[in-house]
Amino acid sequence: MIETILTRDFGTPAKEINLATEMITLTIDGVQVTVPAGTSLMRAAAENSINIPKLCATDSLEPFGSCRLCLVEIEGRRGYPASCTTPAEAGMVVRTQSPKLQEVRKGVMELYISDHPLDCLTCPANGNCELQDMAGVTGLREVRYGYEGANHLKLKKDESNPYFTFDSSKCIVCNRCVRACEETQGTFALTISGRGFDSRVAAGQSEAFMQSECVSCGACVEACPTATLTEKSVIWLGQAEHSITTTCAYCGVGCSLKAEMKGNEVVRMVPARDGKANEGHACVKGRFAWGYATHKDRILKPMIRAKITDPWKEVSWDEALDYAASEFKRIQAKHGQDSIGGIVSSRCTNEEGYLVQKLVRAAFGNNNVDTCARVCHSPTGYGLKTTLGESAGTQTFKSVEKADVILVIGANPTDGHPVFASRMKKRLRQGARLIVIDPRRIDLVKSPHIRADYHLQLRPGTNVAMVSALAHVIVTEGLMANDFITERCDMRAFAQWRTFVAQPENSPEATEAITGVPAQQVRDAARMYALGGNGAIFYGLGVTEHAQGSTTVMGIANLAMVTGNVGRAGVGVNPLRGQNNVQGSCDIGSFPHELPGYRHVSDTTVRTLFEQAWGVPLQAEPGLRIPNMFEAALDGSFMGLYCQGEDIVQSDPNTQHVTAALESMECIVVQDIFLNETAKYAHVLLPGSSFLEKDGTFTNAERRISRVRKVMPPRAGYADWEVTVALSNRLGYPMNYRHPSEIMDEIARLTPTFSGVSYRRLDELGSIQWPCNDEAPEGTPTMHVDGFVRGKGRFIITQYVATDEKVTRKYPLILTTGRILSQYNVGAQTRRTENVRWHAEDRLEIHPHDAQERGIEEGQWVGIHSRAGETVLRAMVTERMQPGVVYTTFHFPESGANVITTENSDWATNCPEYKVTAVQVMPVQQQSDWQLEYARFNQMQLGLAEPVA
Repeated sequence: MIETILTRDFGTPAKEINLATEMITLTIDGVQVTVPAGTSLMRAAAENSINIPKLCATDSLEPFGSCRLCLVEIEGRRGYPASCTTPAEAGMVVRTQSPKLQEVRKGVMELYISDHPLDCLTCPANGNCELQDMAGVTGLREVRYGYEGANHLKLKKDESNPYFTFDSSKCIVCNRCVRACEETQGTFALTISGRGFDSRVAAGQSEAFMQSECVSCGACVEACPTATLTEKSVIWLGQAEHSITTTCAYCGVGCSLKAEMKGNEVVRMVPARDGKANEGHACVKGRFAWGYATHKDRILKPMIRAKITDPWKEVSWDEALDYAASEFKRIQAKHGQDSIGGIVSSRCTNEEGYLVQKLVRAAFGNNNVDTCARVCHSPTGYGLKTTLGESAGTQTFKSVEKADVILVIGANPTDGHPVFASRMKKRLRQGARLIVIDPRRIDLVKSPHIRADYHLQLRPGTNVAMVSALAHVIVTEGLMANDFITERCDMRAFAQWRTFVAQPENSPEATEAITGVPAQQVRDAARMYALGGNGAIFYGLGVTEHAQGSTTVMGIANLAMVTGNVGRAGVGVNPLRGQNNVQGSCDIGSFPHELPGYRHVSDTTVRTLFEQAWGVPLQAEPGLRIPNMFEAALDGSFMGLYCQGEDIVQSDPNTQHVTAALESMECIVVQDIFLNETAKYAHVLLPGSSFLEKDGTFTNAERRISRVRKVMPPRAGYADWEVTVALSNRLGYPMNYRHPSEIMDEIARLTPTFSGVSYRRLDELGSIQWPCNDEAPEGTPTMHVDGFVRGKGRFIITQYVATDEKVTRKYPLILTTGRILSQYNVGAQTRRTENVRWHAEDRLEIHPHDAQERGIEEGQWVGIHSRAGETVLRAMVTERMQPGVVYTTFHFPESGANVITTENSDWATNCPEYKVTAVQVMPVQQQSDWQLEYARFNQMQLGLAEPVA
């Protein structure tokens, strides 16, 4: 769907319309117009195709009224008010054009141009410059004021940011970039320095952009009406010719982006203003870090080898697929039908994931299929399904705008989900209250213009005790939503749960020794959540990646139900999904025990439905989970793996255990865009396609299904779905899809929650939140409105059980892990972009007390020892940490972050306990043995990857 580049800008934001909205009628240029009360004159005119000149106004920002171009005449009023800041009133008679207005506007433009370079022909904004446009609109033909006096034309450019340039000589001080940084992003990194003629936009304290607090989200670049802030890609490539709307392939926010193109080449990525998840905003990854798609490291030719010590042989697609199919058949003939399996990627589309699980069930003939959600959000599926009846979050992201109290537990939105975090911070600046439950002092605890009311800085591994303590206060102090509970919940389960949480051992005073959080803070936070109005809970991997991850998710659902905070805007239980399609990969049946739509394989009715549609018998018993695959490989019963788009060697816990399992297998087929860490253990390497090279859909954390549209041909010749189809055909199970839309049609036919989804409907509506069916033909923004999906909400007893991972004299510290803004997951994409300028290595954060006790200084190499292994990182001494807790990220394979994480996992889902690893940290002088061996193995594999024809 090719689109034009330009998007209509109405000048000021639209007013929200509801049943109580007053509509008023006025006259603009002789035309009667009717708009909601409070609408600006500029917006009222624009909505009726009357364009008023403007420079400082844009509909993504609140009106400012500084440029003086949008002046109008109002009958009965003196002067010339700015239309952007003047609200429409009933009966107004407004003129937007007159000789006097023309004279004033032309004079204003003349002043702007008198201190602006006249290099339009060579300016990178030529053809897409609002200043240039307004000069034409106002009829400016000459400038009487020369350049002899003081001006800003010689100001030096700031080229420090790798993605955009700042040319202050072209700045008209309209404030749009400053306001975008405040209103849209919420970082407050930009300001206006100086006064009068000396006023200039500045980053931080007049620093270079890279040295300031700028997070490179691009909001300032998007807002700039001139060439002051310009993408370096535009400077190099010139203006784009057309755009195609697609969906970002990074985190679970699922931002809608416009790929602005010249032919098949991306010029820039621009956030779509009508994107429901992001509403015109983006982050440094989605906005700028797309260059990996054309990186020199891309694997573009299929390769095969017999052993991982052999050189790779570059072959044709036919030879590679024939070899993979023959090896899978050989292994099954030798070891049995259940000896092979597949892994669905949360980075790939819904359609591609659906085909992989169908390949495993129909062509392999077993249920040995799993997804990376196993190691991140599988407890979300289990916990929410058990309590509320559906394995997904309850709200839209926009719902946070109506929250009065926001509880963030085990999540770091500013780093992991920055576009949603900006929306959340805006609500906090408007007065919402904030509770943060996290072992680390994340940015939300205190940042410009926001501060958490309570930071419950608990010890890692004690989430269940904390959630039960909060519930204890709510129950024992009578803060429950009794009417909601009586009407909506299972009263027998509630009575049992109420008795449990009311026990003295669940009180904040009793649990203080477990969590380390003062009892009074817990009591005050519980009262705020229960009594503060609309209460919304947002959680992340700091909840799920624990031995009691599922228990905590159920505890969170208990909190929402007991306070009645489910089923309307501004409340709910909201998991912040990590990867772009974690939700979708779960929805389409990638777990070994569930068919698409979260229906168990043992259900005869459901299984029969799929058997009839797919034309083959299906197993009734669940297959192997990822950890079970590893164990089975080591005992010789699981010998073949098809892994599409996942890097289990770097992302899964206890790396040495994972690699030992892979080395035991006879054939590993990896389909990816790079030679990732898992591919170094593979026997067949099939080139993957990036999100820019494929059609399909992603489903974000708010259940929003959005279109992914191909903007360039697949560089290796095929999209991922086409490769899976070709492999299945060679295995003897025919797949005959001609386009991903046909795959979605099949998903819709077989999955009740998707029955109303089609590419045609997605194009019409922009996106759809499931369930989408006859009862909800346009989707379901808010779940559980009149009743829970399971019928009655079910309270679950959440007994705290301490993790098996204990601190001792040998391992006295607790290591927890997380992400950082500029990098993504295993870093395969972001490490191949300029994002490494912000974060070039994983570091270990340690509290000053712990550092001093061990003689550790900032930047020093330290060894981290656990029961599973050892690695070495540089130290970062910071009070973000609490004493006794250290923290690192896992974006670089040489860091070996998962060499030291253990195999402890969630009791219900086997989600690894990444967040609690007992370690010792001491200064060292050299890398660990594992890192030395990794360097040797990595160098060998890179050498073997030099293709042999």
